[in-house]
Amino acid sequence: ASDVYKRQEWARQAKAAGMKYIVAPWMSVPKTLKDLKTYCDYYNEIGRRCKAAGISFGYHNHAHEFNKVEGQVIEDYMIENTDPDKVFFELDVYWASKGGVNPSAYIQKYAGRFPLLHIKDEDIIGASETIDFESIFKAAYKQGLEEYYVEIEANSLPPMLCARKSAEYLNVSKFVK
Repeated sequence: ASDVYKRQEWARQAKAAGMKYIVAPWMSVPKTLKDLKTYCDYYNEIGRRCKAAGISFGYHNHAHEFNKVEGQVIEDYMIENTDPDKVFFELDVYWASKGGVNPSAYIQKYAGRFPLLHIKDEDIIGASETIDFESIFKAAYKQGLEEYYVEIEANSLPPMLCARKSAEYLNVSKFVK
């Protein structure tokens, strides 16, 4: 490893830039539980280094983390095999839904592990009526939600229209604080 990596300079620089979180946005699908355990150990170490620099480290899911490896759901295994003091999870509610998971039930199952949410829908937040944002926000606030981030996919509509209508939806939703 390089000297910069060894000195944890990257984490200190992120903190100095005002960042509160560093989030890993993707990993390849592991072939074995041994491979998945290697990821967990790596994330625990990165989390330790980030914490030492005063910043939090987390992982952001997509749909494939709800597949199984050797009979274990990848995301479940990751949550159960990472140290909650070192690694948090940012639940992407859209991809969790696409992965066959009820996001609010999942947040409740692993209460305390999701300080961040990634809010997304097909296009405009709430318009598809396939994701129960009210129950998701309620479950997330109950377990200590710190922040949420909105991503606009804008697959079939102009991105700025999606952003405006999504903001309107969230701004009038009484369940969003």
